[in-house]
Amino acid sequence: MKPTLFVLAAGMGSRYGGLKQLDTLGPNGETIMDYSIYDAIHAGFGKVVFVIRKDFEQDFRKIVLSKYEGHIPVDIVFQSIDTLPEGFTCPSDRTKPWGPAHAVIMAADAIKEPFAVINSDDFYGRNSFEVLAEELRKPHLCKGNYCMVGFRIGNTMTENGGVNRGICQTENGLLTSVEECKDITYNDRHEIIYTDTEGTEHKLEPNTPVSMNMWGFTPDYFDYGIREFSKFLTEKINVPKSEQVIPDVADALIKSGEATIKVLDTDSHWFGVTYANDRPGVVEKFAILHSEGIYPSPLF
Repeated sequence: MKPTLFVLAAGMGSRYGGLKQLDTLGPNGETIMDYSIYDAIHAGFGKVVFVIRKDFEQDFRKIVLSKYEGHIPVDIVFQSIDTLPEGFTCPSDRTKPWGPAHAVIMAADAIKEPFAVINSDDFYGRNSFEVLAEELRKPHLCKGNYCMVGFRIGNTMTENGGVNRGICQTENGLLTSVEECKDITYNDRHEIIYTDTEGTEHKLEPNTPVSMNMWGFTPDYFDYGIREFSKFLTEKINVPKSEQVIPDVADALIKSGEATIKVLDTDSHWFGVTYANDRPGVVEKFAILHSEGIYPSPLF
């Protein structure tokens, strides 16, 4: 059974400004998402499901989905702030989406096979899709047998501001904990640092494994995800900017013993447009990848 690729495409790029998903960065007008779809097809994924906002549907179908017709089957699901588990009602003053973990459970009725989750505006590199597809094609004989691709934080930084990353702890190749750390940046000595919620500064080694939101799940994840999101709402439904990220769910399932998450190694380098000033460097990197023949022109 071929795995499915689930693409998180519902968010506005708040730090970068505008819809990063539609920004043309490749030499033939390619978006970052185009490279992910191309790499996923060649790695053996059999279907792509996108989660988007309903008001984005018409543009998305015309500008994005039309490119993939004839290359791979595609489907769309919608994320809305008022689509909540039974027993919960969205506060009237809520405007911010509930986060990536909520976006994933929107696909519960659309995905019935092992699936990968990625961001739409991150470049993950071909090898990361290959190792993830290979793992997802293996027989899954029990619930909670998941995986993720681990990137080295030194290969995911930007010189243009702070970034949020899921800092991973591992043992025997399995994830033991993942903590979402915000505003990780370089200090004056070009060391990678972040400040925790208590105000203490921490230094991170460049090879520290981090989650770049590239996960591998089986469909049993959806029941866990809905349960954990319900717990989150019970505590934080009235916090205006609260959101649940996938590392929060992963960490809870590891601690409860309900899941193991294998950390897959990759030689891929991640890059993306976190800030507007990142854009020229990303455009240059794509131009080089095309000139070296790693990607055809055009992709589709």
